[in-house]
Amino acid sequence: MNPVEIQSLVKRYGDFTAVDHVSFSVASGTIFALLGPNGAGKTSTIRVLMGILFPDEGEVRLLGRPPHETREQVGYLPEARGLYRDARLLELLIYLGVLKGLRLADARQRALAWLERFGLAEWAGRKVHELSHGMQQKAQLVAALLHDPPVLVLDEPFQGLDPVNVQLVKELVAELRHQGKTILLSSHQLVHVEALADEVALISRGRIVAQGSLEALRRRYARGDVAVRLANGAPLPEGLPVRRVEQRNGAWYLTPEAGVPPQEILNRLVAQGAPVERFEVVFPSLEEIFLRAVEASESQEEVVA
Repeated sequence: MNPVEIQSLVKRYGDFTAVDHVSFSVASGTIFALLGPNGAGKTSTIRVLMGILFPDEGEVRLLGRPPHETREQVGYLPEARGLYRDARLLELLIYLGVLKGLRLADARQRALAWLERFGLAEWAGRKVHELSHGMQQKAQLVAALLHDPPVLVLDEPFQGLDPVNVQLVKELVAELRHQGKTILLSSHQLVHVEALADEVALISRGRIVAQGSLEALRRRYARGDVAVRLANGAPLPEGLPVRRVEQRNGAWYLTPEAGVPPQEILNRLVAQGAPVERFEVVFPSLEEIFLRAVEASESQEEVVA
């Protein structure tokens, strides 16, 4: 059994179904990204997984047990900051570490080490409300990591961070995966997710509309787009079987007509004597996959309605 298992999860708020038969699992040593628009059901799914909410239907297992039995083995970074604003940072982290089962001395030692790594050591004696938003975000991440849990649930971990600290967190998450941690990640900053995730699930209106490895999703949502660079700024030949043409950064980006393979575009270019310097198939970014999957899902629901 994988450390995270969710089967046919349903969560309702009155007559509104926020999570509609969602299923996925997360293997050890992998980063699984749960993505979707605002209100899609991501946070509700995470809160059920953390035992904050109870499911209306379905089954949720963390490390083979119900969520409320595994809280000391999970590190949770919530989207909303939840640190006590009037507490002093180091004292608060020690307190939270002890709540997670650490001895007092171990909690203090680990807290100091993490504060040093995150550049917060000089703020250890300050109250939480005196920290900037980015510092509070890093402090909350320290709280999630303090007890060295095997499973991490990170909801918007890059929120409020500058580029330097975003890179710090990305390197840390990759390091934790290398250590064998199981990581469930949710973020709207898809460019960072794309650099980290092993597998992705896209949720829209409470349902998973696409799921798989990044490589599999790129192939699934590819439109056969190609990038062409012609020598000496040569113009693009006319009459190519394409439905969209865009020029940027010295290259032509072409979307073939339906049923036209990329090889056919190359053959036409060569036949017309175009001085092709570079020709490659362009696969969609995670953001493009996200938009296409959500759009297709919403269009399908409108047709059904």
